[in-house]
Amino acid sequence: MKLLKSIAILGLASAAGLVNAAESLTVYSYRQAFLVDPILEKFTADTGVKVNVVFAKNGIAERIAREGRLSPADVVLTSDFSRLMELVDKDLVVPVESDVINSNIPEQYRSPESDWYALTQRVRNVYSSKERTGKLDINYEDLANKEYKGKICTRSGKHPYNIALVASMIAHHGEAEAKTWLEGFKANLARKPQGNDRAQVRAVKEGLCDIAIGNSYYFGKMLADPNQKSWADAVYLNFPNQDNRGSHVNVSGMALAKYSPNRENAVKLMEFLTSDEAQKAYAEVNMEYPVNPSVAPSELVASWGEFKSDSLPIHKLAEYNQAAIKMLDEVRFDL
Repeated sequence: MKLLKSIAILGLASAAGLVNAAESLTVYSYRQAFLVDPILEKFTADTGVKVNVVFAKNGIAERIAREGRLSPADVVLTSDFSRLMELVDKDLVVPVESDVINSNIPEQYRSPESDWYALTQRVRNVYSSKERTGKLDINYEDLANKEYKGKICTRSGKHPYNIALVASMIAHHGEAEAKTWLEGFKANLARKPQGNDRAQVRAVKEGLCDIAIGNSYYFGKMLADPNQKSWADAVYLNFPNQDNRGSHVNVSGMALAKYSPNRENAVKLMEFLTSDEAQKAYAEVNMEYPVNPSVAPSELVASWGEFKSDSLPIHKLAEYNQAAIKMLDEVRFDL
């Protein structure tokens, strides 16, 4: 009898272990640990579902494809829209039908097929020198104007942020007009495209150019860095196209992995990430704009002023992505 009882206890313990193992999920994340860990820990505290996170700067799509049906990935978090499109193009994600997510995320910021959702947005701003240029009422189209010849700095045109901007110009103006604009933009560059977004603001501070193109959240990051605060203090943050269609935005996002072994918990996490609580945490830590319209930006981000964003659905950027890359090659933007 004692032996039978011991076996029964062991059996119950094993079953409990299986239940506990099931109450977990795995996230593959391009987003850095400092940003997502506190949010995932709160999800675990609320639900009891443990979240295992795999961080990577590159190669997540290739890894999931290589793992195939044995992949442990449940949810993928991306730092930009191009990463989402890579997952879709490689058939590595599946649709999620959730009334909770759809009520929290405006249609503009989710896939028509429900196979990806935006989580945060950032503006592609124009920075201008306080000393030499002043605050600007500017459109992206103006970057091709001759008055800015030799005055503009930007990172590589082939970076996803700039590819998305060019794609938006094609969407709004057509390929012929967008190409003329891109040629004029290139002609106005003060130097060969190089560095990251923060390096462009540094170049303005150092007098190499008067105008720089960069994402909004880098402004906050520079202000918070003692070694870079002087760069941010030297520029104005301008929101382009405020008198017409609004400023171009790009997004971070999430998707459900195709072979997710824990789909129920994965969807719970995705719903949580669109909630007021999680959106506020995203906004506070990384100085981005929430996509959930009921959540206000952080106090710092709000201090930069209200702006009108481009109403172009984000999925349209994917439609013109290859055309944008081809156009950047044709005008030899980076050379």
